[in-house]
Amino acid sequence: MSTIFSKIINREVPAEIIYEDDLCLAFRDVSPQAPVHILLIPKKPIESMAKLQEEDGALMGHMLFQASQIAESEGLSEKGYRLVINTNQQGGQSVYHLHMHILGGRQLHWPPG
Repeated sequence: MSTIFSKIINREVPAEIIYEDDLCLAFRDVSPQAPVHILLIPKKPIESMAKLQEEDGALMGHMLFQASQIAESEGLSEKGYRLVINTNQQGGQSVYHLHMHILGGRQLHWPPG
């Protein structure tokens, strides 16, 4: 599948990349919904949470750990932050490449929508 995120991974589309390793990549959202809004994506093309396989468990654990490290490096850990994964249409997913939003830098309210 070819998405804007796969094009960012392949460097076909520019992005402000703030973290990358063999498994995932993080970059600043071009339309931020909070003062800090970073997207963390797996390099493996997984369409959504609904398409995860059991063998993706280690990858997801790695991404959660990296999200906490990114939040720390962005100065979000002390006051707090939110991790969001939207799944499919009614869940608000607009790009069908699994991605995690790291949001912070202001008071986030609940429920979000």
